[in-house]
Amino acid sequence: MLGQQSEVYTGAPEGMVFPGDKGIADSLTPAKWSNFSPRVGVAYTPTWSNGWLRKVFGAPNQSSIHAGFGIFYTAFEGLSAGIMSACAPYGYDYDSTSGRPLFNEPFVSASTGATNGQPFPSPIPAFGASRSHPNSTVDWTKYEPITGDPAFYYRNTSPYTESYTLSIERELSSGLTLNLGYVGTQAHHLLTLIPANPGDSAKCLSVSSTSQVASGSSTCGPFSEGGTFTKADGTTLEVRGPFGPLFDGITYQKTLGASHYNALEATLKHRSRYAELMAAYTFSKSIDNSSNLSEEVNPIDQSISRAISAFDVRQNFVLSYHVELPIALLTQHPSRWTNGWALAGITRFSSGMPVTLFNNDDTSLIGSMPNGINNDGVDTPVYDGEALHLNRNPRNSNKAFDTARITIPTEGTLSHTPRRFFYGPGLENFDASIEKTIALTSSHALTLRVEGFNVFNHAQFFGPQAVQGNPDSSNFGKFINANSPRQMQFAAKYNF
Repeated sequence: MLGQQSEVYTGAPEGMVFPGDKGIADSLTPAKWSNFSPRVGVAYTPTWSNGWLRKVFGAPNQSSIHAGFGIFYTAFEGLSAGIMSACAPYGYDYDSTSGRPLFNEPFVSASTGATNGQPFPSPIPAFGASRSHPNSTVDWTKYEPITGDPAFYYRNTSPYTESYTLSIERELSSGLTLNLGYVGTQAHHLLTLIPANPGDSAKCLSVSSTSQVASGSSTCGPFSEGGTFTKADGTTLEVRGPFGPLFDGITYQKTLGASHYNALEATLKHRSRYAELMAAYTFSKSIDNSSNLSEEVNPIDQSISRAISAFDVRQNFVLSYHVELPIALLTQHPSRWTNGWALAGITRFSSGMPVTLFNNDDTSLIGSMPNGINNDGVDTPVYDGEALHLNRNPRNSNKAFDTARITIPTEGTLSHTPRRFFYGPGLENFDASIEKTIALTSSHALTLRVEGFNVFNHAQFFGPQAVQGNPDSSNFGKFINANSPRQMQFAAKYNF
């Protein structure tokens, strides 16, 4: 459907692309360089025969050095197009009415009884409509005021990442290798949301009380920045801009997101006749101004939105193993019942994930609001700078942090507190299995396995939603989400 309407322009404000506008199909297509991903890699094997370099890198063929760099482009996620299917004039967004519709009369407002008219079918636009010659046949009074709708910015470009790696692999002994490496990634032009028609807090405050407006006129406040206000002296005032009150809480989908990730990685591998072990440790940090499409970027000061990523895990250690149990050797009676036993598992220790702070009270008077993509506003609470007394032990029934230090800001002020700047509890998890392989014939075998996930049944409050970060919630600062408890399962496999 987008392709059929790609030559239609209906007169939306400059810079906004609603479904049906000219260029939407082209805008959703990555730029011409999206299929061009330059990459380069280098591999080198040192051959030092003496001195301290030989001690570090060993004999020839015992170590190798790898380095690489690449630029990788990607396409936009499908949600960026699908969420606009209800936008005017080719979709119908009920937020444009002054109240929810009635079920049996879907185009009648339940609060006022008024109707915006039957919007379907929309008139077929004239052939050849363009930005310089827009289609003027659309009756916009059926849809105005438009609020809560996202618009795809017409000058978006293709997202891409620059990735670079450097690693040194060293054979320490037969079957034992150590790998030390650095991994870095910088992402550019990530698709994010940003309010396209924000409110002006100073203007809103100037008409926020009944004494400041004409008798009977409405006042401005959180989530009511739309419309035209009549001041006490009779002059009128529009709070939202640049598109005015007919386009209320709308957002751009704009490629202004950026992120960078840096990590030091260490991996130790051991392989022998009876065991395979791998231990991996990562020390990393990820920072961005939006961790996903649902996180809006502040339109007044975009630097406020820069914070640690929602998925950031600073330290992560993972041990995986598979060990044959020497039961036959210990009992001195090898048989089909004492042979073939093995223990396997994955053990993980991780530091916590960040706590995301919310402020959905619109105290900044920007007027950002959910629109089907974002469920939370762009504002953040205020942190007073005192010690948070972080509690990373959820089992003691205390809150994760001192909630008195984080509060809702005064109305009309813009908080500069990042949405994430401290971490919740970490993870200690043990998954293990024990298995027995029974040799039936030379080519047939039966393997029985018992597997346990979180075998010690630790209560693990780990993840981006583990701690409530909304000061308006009665659970503010509490641990509210836990991972799965212990789970056991049995498996059988027949090999032939």
